[in-house]
Amino acid sequence: HWGPAPAASFVRCRSVPGPQLRSTDRILTLTLHPSCRRPPALPRSPGPALERYSLAYVDYKTALQVDCSVQAAHDGVNRMTKALLEKDGVNWRQKLPPIPTVPVSAQTRWSVPSAQPGLKPGETQTWFYKTAAGMERARMLKEEGNELVKKGNHKKAVEKYSESLKLNKECATYTNRALCYLTLKQYKEAAQDCTEALKLDPKNVKALYRRAQALKELKDYKSSIADIKSLLKTEPKNTAALKLLQELNRA
Repeated sequence: HWGPAPAASFVRCRSVPGPQLRSTDRILTLTLHPSCRRPPALPRSPGPALERYSLAYVDYKTALQVDCSVQAAHDGVNRMTKALLEKDGVNWRQKLPPIPTVPVSAQTRWSVPSAQPGLKPGETQTWFYKTAAGMERARMLKEEGNELVKKGNHKKAVEKYSESLKLNKECATYTNRALCYLTLKQYKEAAQDCTEALKLDPKNVKALYRRAQALKELKDYKSSIADIKSLLKTEPKNTAALKLLQELNRA
């Protein structure tokens, strides 16, 4: 299926009419045909520009994991970052689709895939297909968790988020599960989830705020205040954070 293909295949697959290829499919084309070095054009299909920018950003970031020397991908990341920041503000990363994690054995320049250490012929394609399926399953589980939260079933939502995190450690899933733990008064678990989220995104506002909430309940006021102050460096007018800081100062 993945035989020789012209270098422009990745660019073309981004502008095919009709149903659009998933981000993971585009990644497969790029990584399995590394001679494609043109920066991918944005999809020509109708739909919100922000969504197209987000998909392009994910593609560029994943391509850089495979080959960090591709200047077009670096340029693309910079362009998409600027566009997403202008359209969605400082929290634009929270709305990104999951970015696949490429194994170390594949993070090198792909001249001949079968010659890469640690990957036998055919394993590269198998890994990417499994990843695509896993990422899609993780997304569905997270959405199921979100729906359960809307219905007030936080305990069941925790189960869905936990299943999702086994497939994809995504910042938003951690912060969503942390919210459930806060509601269930499981404050240590909430704080831990926020810590994991902050490892992925050190300035994530939701993670900082929810960890501050959890630490307040655990009576670790000093650490809680530190989180709120970090949050306010990013969003100095965040009313919820300012209110929580006042409460902490009175504690």
